[in-house]
Amino acid sequence: MNKIIYTCIVLLFACLIQANNYNWKNNDFQAVSHIFDIKVPDSHQRSIFQPNSFADWLRQLPLKAPESKVHTFSGELKSNQDAHYALLDIDVGDKDLQQCADAVIRLRAEFLYAMKRYDEIRFNFTSGDSCSFRQWINGMRPYVSINKVKWKESEEKDSSYQTFRNYLNRVFMYAGSYSLEKELLDKATIENIEIGDVFIQGGFPGHAVIVVDVAENNKTGERLFLLAQSYMPAQDIHILKNPNDSTLSPWYSVNFGNLLKTPEWIFTNKDLHSFK
Repeated sequence: MNKIIYTCIVLLFACLIQANNYNWKNNDFQAVSHIFDIKVPDSHQRSIFQPNSFADWLRQLPLKAPESKVHTFSGELKSNQDAHYALLDIDVGDKDLQQCADAVIRLRAEFLYAMKRYDEIRFNFTSGDSCSFRQWINGMRPYVSINKVKWKESEEKDSSYQTFRNYLNRVFMYAGSYSLEKELLDKATIENIEIGDVFIQGGFPGHAVIVVDVAENNKTGERLFLLAQSYMPAQDIHILKNPNDSTLSPWYSVNFGNLLKTPEWIFTNKDLHSFK
């Protein structure tokens, strides 16, 4: 397919995504740019996904203005300003909560909330106890009794966005890379990497980055991908540079071998997972 026509099709799908699918922004918000504006190498083309899919939603995420710097939750500049290619235009909150795995959880949960798929918004605490947004909507709140998480009705029923954000803050507080890795499915092969997949190493600390775009070479089948992360302390979610190949950056090739070297963490080719 002619690349110009292909690009127009991708942009047409992009237009079908409504601004109110990004609830942290006002409905009249106009982004400077989006992830799909990041140039793809001439040898590759972006895959086309159904509108309102998680993959397409991630690709339409708004970006901050070029040359924006990464700030932490406290408003301070991150000490390392060499890791990012671009910043997602999404808030980080005012507490040290939205770190690496939390950023992955945030993006997945925001998508499900935007699609009103409330019953699918469910994450586990490090303890293994499940925390569902449906319980939260129904006014139930978790508490610890004799080292066990229990629930009691203590609030009015409410599915507002602010209630959703309060729910996420509780998840961020008691979940992390250790619990998220256990929830995700192992990815069979790196060659079939998709938008929304996650490279994750659960631990204390561990780390997680999420795939936010994919392109493919129609002749060779080689896929390229973009990665986004938050880090410690909680900070702006950003698209990572590729420190291994400045000509390909910010794209990464699936042909990276056994180790995936990102600016602030090294993953293996066995660390790729996907949401159920």
